[in-house]
Amino acid sequence: MVVVGIVGYVETAKGLRALTTVWAEHLNDEVKRRFYKNWYRSKKKAFTKYVKKYAEGQKDINAELERIKQYCQCVRVLAHTQIRKIKVGQKKAHLMEIQVNGGDIAAKVDFASQMFEKQVPVDAVFSKDEMCDVIGVTKGKGYEGVTTRWGCNRLPRKSHRGLRKVACIGAWHPAKVQYSVPRAGQNGYHHRTEMNKKIFKIGKHDVKNNATTEFDLTEKGINPLGGFPHYGLVREDYLLLKGCVVGPKKRVITLRKPLFEQTQRDAVEETTLKFIDTSSKFGHGRFQTVEEKDKFMGMRKKKIAA
Repeated sequence: MVVVGIVGYVETAKGLRALTTVWAEHLNDEVKRRFYKNWYRSKKKAFTKYVKKYAEGQKDINAELERIKQYCQCVRVLAHTQIRKIKVGQKKAHLMEIQVNGGDIAAKVDFASQMFEKQVPVDAVFSKDEMCDVIGVTKGKGYEGVTTRWGCNRLPRKSHRGLRKVACIGAWHPAKVQYSVPRAGQNGYHHRTEMNKKIFKIGKHDVKNNATTEFDLTEKGINPLGGFPHYGLVREDYLLLKGCVVGPKKRVITLRKPLFEQTQRDAVEETTLKFIDTSSKFGHGRFQTVEEKDKFMGMRKKKIAA
């Protein structure tokens, strides 16, 4: 992610209120797209007037930073994803606020302003064998009935007017349908937070054989034969988490530090990966690398044609 701004919040009786926002001098087009509905038809004038504040000696910028130091109780940075680094059919970056903790307010503002326009890699926040929370939106299933949506039993075969239903949706009184009665409706595409996922490995994109382990000395990268289905090839840094992650391929997820310090044995113990399977995920994968497949299969027709 790239830090591009600071937001200062004041605590009020009704909760936090944003006092002011300070932006960095240079913003990438990928984050500017976030402020437009139709980028290619726009005049692309976003932040052109704001940049002049930096050209005029940063007097206004420094004044806003001082206001944050003087009045605010909460400081958050504005950071955006580098969407152009991956091929997901999207050019518009995701923008989010990340809270800065530790030290007094002045130290937080100084730290955040020094991070302007700098990249924050994943290994600067998370480390191997650490726990993290995964926040995302689940796969959408559309409008579903009660049997699929809530796991209700089907009614007997001879039931009148359908059998994938709730037999009785409530008594005469209270004269309403209770919230706890299963009903048909939207299933999936829900916001969910899964807590305490262990990070098994942080792979670096500039390491050629980033899937080789101490026990499996085969020289191979993390990408399986044929790539990951519905995604492609991983060309950037990656995380290997224990368990599953919500949502379909290519959907954005948020990783967060756990809310509580984890002290169970499986949370604090050091894990050693023995083997990472890079066989094809599309079909019955047999080979770990292309070289291994060529060695076993020998000369094939498409190889001769090439």
